[in-house]
Amino acid sequence: MSKAFTKEVEQDDDEELSGGLSPLPAGSRNYMTPEGYARLRGEFMQLLDVERPKVVEIVSWAAKNGDRSENGDYLYGKKRLREIDRRLRFLTKRLDIAEVVDPSVHHGSDQVFFGATVTYANERGVERTVTIKGIDESDSLNGEVSWVSPIARALLKAREGDELSLHTPVGVERIEVLAVSYPAPKP
Repeated sequence: MSKAFTKEVEQDDDEELSGGLSPLPAGSRNYMTPEGYARLRGEFMQLLDVERPKVVEIVSWAAKNGDRSENGDYLYGKKRLREIDRRLRFLTKRLDIAEVVDPSVHHGSDQVFFGATVTYANERGVERTVTIKGIDESDSLNGEVSWVSPIARALLKAREGDELSLHTPVGVERIEVLAVSYPAPKP
């Protein structure tokens, strides 16, 4: 068979299914809050226990209906099954290297660690509040940043009142840490 008819480039499963998430730094753990871990684990169990068996049943039924080359249920089912299996492999890798960190252990501290909610101001006096979370659980639209992001790396280990240098694409910006808070411990 000619190379023209073969698939030459295989996409990396992690890259394809990460939804644009930043890759983990080489050799590091996948830090997560207990809530983030529970969400990923819930997605994994939903795919494994509910969605995959349904799709397998549909594919099995469709395969019994004869000509598979023109059977939409069969073709779509096989495609969906590959997507589910790929996502399950991705989630397995992420959960295997997960290190669950409970931010409430730092409740009352004024130093920035994983899970902190930090309010800072730049040189122009513009205030912003961010919460430092895991790569798989951060949502910038809700003020959540990944622990590997430039702002989180600048803030980690700082204390209230510290002035820091934040390296941005347009240059170095000075920021001041105004407040640090953590969720209260659960009883």
